[in-house]
Amino acid sequence: MQNLREMRTQGYVYIDKTAHVARLAEQGKYYFLARPRRFGKSLLVDTLAEAFAGSRELFEGLYLEQHWDWSRKYPVLRFDFGSGVLRFREELDERIGVQLAEQARQRGLVLEREGIASRFEELVLRLAEATGQPVVLLIDEYDKPILDNLSEPERARAMREGLRNFYSVIKSLDPHLKFVLLTGVSKFSKVSLFSGLNNLKDVTLDPRTATVCGYTHAELINSFADYLDGVDLEEVRRWYNGYNFLGEPVYNPFDVLLYLDNREFKPYWFETGTPTFLIELLRQRQFVIPEADDYWASEDLLGAFEVGAIEPEALLFQTGYATVRERQVRPNGFRYRLGFPNHEVRISLPQAILRRYVPSRREQQRAEDRLFQALEQDDPAALRPALHAFFASIPHNWYRRNNLAGYEGYWASLVYCLFAALGVETRAEEASHQGQVDLVIEYQGRVWLLEFKLAEADDGQRALDQIKTKGYHLRYAGQPVTLIGMDFSREQRNLVGFAWERIEETASDRRSEDSEMPRRPIIQ
Repeated sequence: MQNLREMRTQGYVYIDKTAHVARLAEQGKYYFLARPRRFGKSLLVDTLAEAFAGSRELFEGLYLEQHWDWSRKYPVLRFDFGSGVLRFREELDERIGVQLAEQARQRGLVLEREGIASRFEELVLRLAEATGQPVVLLIDEYDKPILDNLSEPERARAMREGLRNFYSVIKSLDPHLKFVLLTGVSKFSKVSLFSGLNNLKDVTLDPRTATVCGYTHAELINSFADYLDGVDLEEVRRWYNGYNFLGEPVYNPFDVLLYLDNREFKPYWFETGTPTFLIELLRQRQFVIPEADDYWASEDLLGAFEVGAIEPEALLFQTGYATVRERQVRPNGFRYRLGFPNHEVRISLPQAILRRYVPSRREQQRAEDRLFQALEQDDPAALRPALHAFFASIPHNWYRRNNLAGYEGYWASLVYCLFAALGVETRAEEASHQGQVDLVIEYQGRVWLLEFKLAEADDGQRALDQIKTKGYHLRYAGQPVTLIGMDFSREQRNLVGFAWERIEETASDRRSEDSEMPRRPIIQ
C-alpha cells in the first residue's frame, strides 16, 4: 500500500519510519533517493506529503508526532511517473501536462502560460504566493519513462530530454521551495538530467538513510508479531533479507507481505517484472554471470549512468539484483564489493537468464530436472547427456547474432545458471592457494568441483587434471568430493569432452590447504 491515510485509519500494520522524515526535513532541502522497485518509495513520498500538509492526526503515536512543527502547513506538489509505459515524447509531455493541470485545479488555479517548464514554474510561484508558504516538491519514480525505453536508446534519450525540460526550472525556483525529494530506481547524472541542480543530495548510500525503505529484522518481529506463528524466521531471512545500503540490512517489504499472506516461499518481487534490458545488457557485454554474485565496483561506477553508456555492474546494483557486501576505503575513493542480496535473487536471476538463452521453457525445465536428478542420485556421469541436450536446444541461428560460443565465460555462465536455478549451493571462482576453480556445487553434504575448457577434443581430462594439480579439492576434508572436467567446442557449440573422478581427502590435507590460503582483509 502507498497511502498513509488509509493505512493509519483502516487498521493496517505500519512500520514507523517517521524519524527519517524528521531528520531529512531538519538537515537539508534537496534530496535524491534510489531504491529498487516495490521497496516503499511511494509510501515514503506520501508520508512526507502528509507531514508537510500538517495532517497531525495520522501521526498519533509515531515518532513524528512529538518531533514536528505542526503549527505550519505547506503546499505540496506531487508528481508521479510510476504508472503505465510511455513510448513517445508526446505521451510524456501530455502526462506532465495533465498532472500540472490537475494540481492547479485542486487549488482553484488556472495556468495561463504555454509550455511544460513555464507552466510548472507558474504553478509553484502562484501556489507560494497564494498560501504565503514555500512549496514542497515531491517527484516519485522520476526515471521510469527513461528506464522503460532503455532497449531503444533514441526513445530513452527523447524521454530524458522531456524530463530534463520539466526538471530544469527547479533550481531557479529555490526561493519558493521548502523541500524537494526525487525518488527512483536508478541514478542518471545531474549534468544530463537536472541542468545544474548540483545541490541535490544523494542519500542512496547514506548510512543514516539505510533503513528508510524496507523492514529491519527488529521491525519485522515487532510489528508483525501477530502474524509470525509457525514462521521459520531464518528461512524468511535467507529468502528476503540481505539488502544493504551501508547500514543495517533490510527485508524486501513486498516479499514479506506476500509471504505472510500466502505462507509459501516464492520469488514474489522478482515475478513482478522481468529485467529484460538487464539480461540483454549482460549478454551484449559478455558479462560472466557467476561474477554477479561477487564483484567489485568503484563509487564512480555505481554513482550514475547515461543512456547508451550503462555498465552491467551499475545496473545490477541500481535495480536491486546486487547489494553492498563490503566497502573499502582507498586513496582514490570507495570501492564496493557487491553480490546477490538473498536466495530469491540468487535463483530467480539465473532462471530469467536461461529463459533469454533458451526459447523453449520445456527444454529448460527438462535440463533442470535432469541436473537435479543427477545431484539427488550423486551421479555425475548423468551430467554429460543432460548438458549436451540442453546446449543442443539453443537454436543455431541464435549464435549468428553474437560470438558468445567463442569465450569460456559463456559456457561457465549457463552451467552456473542451471545449477543456481535449482536453488542448490552454487559458488563460482572459489579461490585456493594456486588459483580458482570454475564452479563448486554443494548438495546434501557432497561437493562437486567443475572446471571448463574451450577445446575441440580433449575428453575433459585436461580440465580434470587442473583441479587435482592446483589442489582445488584439498579444502574439503572428509567430504565426498567429485572432480568434473568439461570441454566445450566453438564450432559444435556444445559439450564435447567430459571426465570425472571421485576422491576423498584426509584432515591433514585440509590443514595443509588452509595454512596456505591467503586471507582477504575486510575494511569497513
